[in-house]
Amino acid sequence: MKKISLAGQIFIGLLFGIIVGGIFYGNPEVASYLQPIGDTFLRLIKMIVIPIVVASIIVAVAGVGDIKQLGKIGGKTILYFEIITTIAIIVGIASANIFQPGAGVNMNQLETTDINSYVDTAESQESKTLVDKLVQIVPTNPIAAIAEGDMLAIIFFSLMFGLGIAAIGEKGKPVLAFFQGTADAMFYITNLIMKLAPFGVFALIGVTVSKFGLASLIPLGKLVLTVYGTMIFFVFAVLGIVSKMAGFGIFKLIKLLKDELILAFSTASSEAVLPKIMEKMEKAGCPKHITSFVIPTGYSFNLDGSTLYQALAAIFIAQMYGIDMSIADQISLMLVLMVTSKGIAGVPGVSFVVLLATLGTVGLPLEGLAFIAGIDRILDMGRTAVNVVGNSLAAIVISKWEGVFKPKQDKSVMEQAS
Repeated sequence: MKKISLAGQIFIGLLFGIIVGGIFYGNPEVASYLQPIGDTFLRLIKMIVIPIVVASIIVAVAGVGDIKQLGKIGGKTILYFEIITTIAIIVGIASANIFQPGAGVNMNQLETTDINSYVDTAESQESKTLVDKLVQIVPTNPIAAIAEGDMLAIIFFSLMFGLGIAAIGEKGKPVLAFFQGTADAMFYITNLIMKLAPFGVFALIGVTVSKFGLASLIPLGKLVLTVYGTMIFFVFAVLGIVSKMAGFGIFKLIKLLKDELILAFSTASSEAVLPKIMEKMEKAGCPKHITSFVIPTGYSFNLDGSTLYQALAAIFIAQMYGIDMSIADQISLMLVLMVTSKGIAGVPGVSFVVLLATLGTVGLPLEGLAFIAGIDRILDMGRTAVNVVGNSLAAIVISKWEGVFKPKQDKSVMEQAS
């Protein structure tokens, strides 16, 4: 009998979770049983993400050892991220204007959800200027940055550490060997944890459906359809064109990442797949020093699905309240989102925090978010999957741009993409 692939196992877990959640909809006891299983799986993933990022970047940078080359890669990466996320914002705004998902919504029929837990975080983010955010990339205490999960500060410190190891030559080899061993051990642990993914997915989706029920989607069905339709268009049209230019078709990329996409979608957690997409893109032909820098950095600067959703949701709220946003207002919204959406990936409920910070700045009512908070988890699943595709493609684009993309004939990987 043929063994079921990991993607198949995760999909089965997803289906069973939806069925169990639907059967026990409104029963809080189900969530109390399933939530610890889902939380344990996510905690296992989060446990290994930072050690992998730190070790991988240090090993990759020490291997390159050229600060000019790294600076050039960094500049190209940030430029690419800015272009793609700006296009995502424009696509989100355009879709909201074309399909008008907020027009005619009866707010009296919608349930509201408490969003106070996000307000304080949003206010603290609003008070930071772009210069403040840039300054905070440099950690005063790298151990504290690691403890807090501040990804940009961790990346900066790891880059500096890697350059230091390269600069001291022979003396740095034992340190480099230690981090190489750490990376290898963490990837081994990742493969063990991934065997638990079907159970984690079953629990997490079961909790979601049992709490909110599929019926909760009906009053905001037009928003859900517009968000998902727009994200599908963005992946296959925008990212599809980019991938074709890079010589690695979008369908080939999605097939290569099918396990990770199902997992990211089910858990609504990009962190759940970070180690595996780094590993897969390296095996697909991207050099280690590029995957180790581009993909973790993309988690703060290249959240295509999230920025698209934030733009669309902001216009949706304006439409729901009957607020007519002029072209100038929408350009202002785009410019604000270009700033507020950067560098806060480690903040819980990041899309809500960004939206809260953005709505206040462009004069839209914050209370509108309370109407869509209940279905945010369903929307989060889609935007997380789009983020994964965008960051994986970014590694290929930068590798091609640098002229170092070398497809490898690794059977285990290339068979999945063929």
